Amino acid sequence: MPIAGGLDIHRKQLTFGYLDTVTGEVQRGQIAPADRVHLRAWLVRFAGRDDVAFAMEGCTGWRYVAEELAAAGIAAHVGGPADTAAARGRKRHAKTGKTDSRHLRELLAEGRLPECWIPPSRILECRALLETYHDLRAGHTAWVQRVHAVFFHQGAPALGEAALRTGRDLEALRSAASAHLSPAGQLQVATALAVLAGLEAQLDALRHRLVDAARHLRGARVLAERLHGVGPATALALTCWLGGAGRFSSSRKAVRFAGLDITVCSSDSKRSPGRLSRQGPPVLRWAVYEAGKTHARASAPGHACYAQVKDRKDGKRAAISEARKILRQACHVLAGLGDDALTAA
Repeated sequence: MPIAGGLDIHRKQLTFGYLDTVTGEVQRGQIAPADRVHLRAWLVRFAGRDDVAFAMEGCTGWRYVAEELAAAGIAAHVGGPADTAAARGRKRHAKTGKTDSRHLRELLAEGRLPECWIPPSRILECRALLETYHDLRAGHTAWVQRVHAVFFHQGAPALGEAALRTGRDLEALRSAASAHLSPAGQLQVATALAVLAGLEAQLDALRHRLVDAARHLRGARVLAERLHGVGPATALALTCWLGGAGRFSSSRKAVRFAGLDITVCSSDSKRSPGRLSRQGPPVLRWAVYEAGKTHARASAPGHACYAQVKDRKDGKRAAISEARKILRQACHVLAGLGDDALTAA
């Protein structure tokens, strides 16, 4: 690695610093604006060389930077933001793009960079679809809660949980709004129903794309066949975030990665121990939690354990317990498949 460098990513500019280990020369500067075109033009200086490597943090924007580096024949290394910051030690001066790029360069040159896995472009595309689906689901839930809140705020009769599921239920909802809500409240409900209709159309189209993507990914197909409660979307999420050879040395680390482990200490007395860490990808955590709730059915293979935890604690704890089991099982299945889990089925 005769040339080792670091790139600090910002929305307006990329701050770079690289060291030629043969001559000892250090180059620093900025690439502005921060986009593919200007980065590609800057990388021309390394054309024809295969001994160049750059490190960056895994923050927003790392994808296009890594893709452009790979296209230019430059080794891209992505470091975990939290671990990279911890490797800096106690902060003694102001944090700037220049110091960050130097810190990344030094970690890379010394072999101490806490590297993250760089997924293939196909997996990144599937992740983007899953994140969009999760955002749409969250927006749908929020608008449903707004409708219930309007009825409660104006003292109208409470709506049932299935008040917005079928066409007949929606007609009954509109009638109840006309009878019990003020004109402004009726407008609120009508607006919410219009937004919900648009969200459901988008969700339906995106759900078809997710099912198709899961059908053509080997790891997702295997998980959907072997694990109870794991549908196409959940299987796709498990494969996209847990798949790949050597991703986790133990299934316990996969649970920690998903943020479903229990914290044992607090940070600066800001959070009490004994709670979920909620670290890692929210989409994966949401998907496996929904899969864990399917074990509430009496026909589920894990229903006995689910019922035992529910009687001792509550249904949410029981679903989390089953979600951890699903994560461990999925980790073992994907580890057996290795890199074949990410290939086309």
